[in-house]
Amino acid sequence: MGSSRSDDFDTIPRFIGKGAMTTDGTNFQATVARLFKDAAFITDVGIHLISVGPGRCETQLVLMPKHLQQDECVHPGAMATMAEHTAIAALTTLLSPKEHASTVEFKINFLFPAQGKCLRCRSQVLKPGGKIVSVESEVYILGGDMTRLVAKALCTLVVSP
Repeated sequence: MGSSRSDDFDTIPRFIGKGAMTTDGTNFQATVARLFKDAAFITDVGIHLISVGPGRCETQLVLMPKHLQQDECVHPGAMATMAEHTAIAALTTLLSPKEHASTVEFKINFLFPAQGKCLRCRSQVLKPGGKIVSVESEVYILGGDMTRLVAKALCTLVVSP
């Protein structure tokens, strides 16, 4: 699909120990789960955490009429929100408990109109370390036996204490 995202998510070195724990013993899975639970807007939209690993995150949005535009396609704002929040979650897996991530900017390309049953987003940290980090998000539409890449985002995030 022309993605620079690797399917080998275990290659991200920063703050990572074995399993779901950072080197200081923090469970990043619980931290990321809280990131979704405590974000009222994300809860209202209906974005759910599917999986998380070092430097990566996957989310899902089961589509409802409120997510659609007048032409029955998914609203670009829903896809952009999903791409950005999933990117934040991917970076959060690499941070210490005293750090948090915020968006500086993001660019999203909508590749195809999205019509289907649900959206799935995969985000991957491209270059960990430092205060400014790039994260790639891919948004797919799923329906029946079809899966299609419909949007791709590049998010620039800042790490703050």
